[in-house]
Amino acid sequence: MVNTYWQSQTILFLKRANKYFPIIEPILKKNNIPDDFKYLAVAESGLTNTVSPSGAKGFWQFLKSTGKEYNLEINKEVDERYNLEKSTQAACDFFNKSYKKFSNWTLVAASYNMGMGGLNKQLKRQYTNNYWDLLLNSETSRYVNRIVAIKTILSNPDKFGFHVRQKDLYPFIETNSIEIDSTVSDFGLFAYKHGMNYKILKMLNPWLRNNKLTNKNRKKYNILIPKNNTRNFYIPDSLKITKDSLY
Repeated sequence: MVNTYWQSQTILFLKRANKYFPIIEPILKKNNIPDDFKYLAVAESGLTNTVSPSGAKGFWQFLKSTGKEYNLEINKEVDERYNLEKSTQAACDFFNKSYKKFSNWTLVAASYNMGMGGLNKQLKRQYTNNYWDLLLNSETSRYVNRIVAIKTILSNPDKFGFHVRQKDLYPFIETNSIEIDSTVSDFGLFAYKHGMNYKILKMLNPWLRNNKLTNKNRKKYNILIPKNNTRNFYIPDSLKITKDSLY
């Protein structure tokens, strides 16, 4: 009922899924995670880089401590909770760890909401190994149902009255990757030198949380830039500027 009658939200789910599921799906497949877990990301964040009241961030809503536990870099300049590829891999690592413990994908999904320890405590307390038999807190009790409801609607939107034209879906953006292993002192200038604006650079790389990257340890990072045929960022010679001319 919530997803059927909150039409604006569900239409946005459909539009965003067209853009982001092609990134999430192959990572799930590579890690032998059921494809349905892409709908968990919809339930968590609506496929946006949202921030929860508790400080969980990104599509997969990692807290800072949990993100670091699953090898995401988080500091003032880089926050990989906002990196869709890396945060999806971190989520897969959690799913596989949870599956080793519970041997049941429904329980894995529930554990993502309330934690493996909390779920295991309730399983022992209630003498069951079945999610559907558990009495849990209100959020986790409806969590798997929310995921199923989202899948049901997004898999067959016409049946539920959502008639979104293909041209109105958010397009998947094709990108190239630039590998860097040194300091970037000015991402505005970096973007300009690579034929795009600062806004597009940050839209494609929201994990870059500053306009510079110190990178003292010469760590390798992959920065996404749009393919030439994705959008035209050509700057005529007459409009080209130098850094000095900005001041």
